Amino acid sequence: MQTKLTLRMDAAVIRKAKFLAKRNGSSVSRLFGDFIISQSMNLPKDEDFPPITASMLGALSGSDFNLNEEDYYKHLEEKHR
Repeated sequence: MQTKLTLRMDAAVIRKAKFLAKRNGSSVSRLFGDFIISQSMNLPKDEDFPPITASMLGALSGSDFNLNEEDYYKHLEEKHR
């Protein structure tokens, strides 16, 4: 299923994208899609992680954790007393 996506960028970038697409006999949409696919191929897959790490992926997604740097330093301070 194809869905429409609107991107905003500098006019110079748009000109370059159109030029590249025309030179390759393609469309800007296909050029962008191919770029995203090529970049996603470099992302690690779940099976590329050790089993324990892979089992923890997504453990905090959707949780109400709101940790920041200050919380981390407080934790270290308490840990090393």
